[in-house]
Amino acid sequence: MRPASTSRPPVTARVFVQRFSSTPRGARLARHLALHRLDAWGVPYGSVFSDTAALLVAELAANAVTHGRVPGRDIEVLLRLDAYTLRIDVSDSRGERRPRGPGGADAVAPDDAEGGRGLLLVSALADRWGVLDRVPVGKTVRAELDLQPQ
Repeated sequence: MRPASTSRPPVTARVFVQRFSSTPRGARLARHLALHRLDAWGVPYGSVFSDTAALLVAELAANAVTHGRVPGRDIEVLLRLDAYTLRIDVSDSRGERRPRGPGGADAVAPDDAEGGRGLLLVSALADRWGVLDRVPVGKTVRAELDLQPQ
């Protein structure tokens, strides 16, 4: 016998995974393709959610190609959209160069620095973020956006 229907949406996840060259051009392409995929999934260009996701993908991909670059190795971007959350994973091959995660000292740059505020931006925009080990080598920086306010 099947349980009675509930008001929760069906559990369906949409997944997009793509490798990009570990270059600034690859990071830009990652952002553009992520926005295109979200639009195809019903998250329109220019919406607050789309714009926030674009900033997160751009920052994480830029960090991966700047701090996680290994010559000859690509970065990988994964988007997973379900009824409640968008998960953005950006992976690179430099496991030894990891950000400390939310609240870490590397999330704050000196006042006179020209860069280095990217993880502060990620902390401000994402509902959650963290750093995971990647098997067999490297790391994944994950950011999540909730679709519905909690």
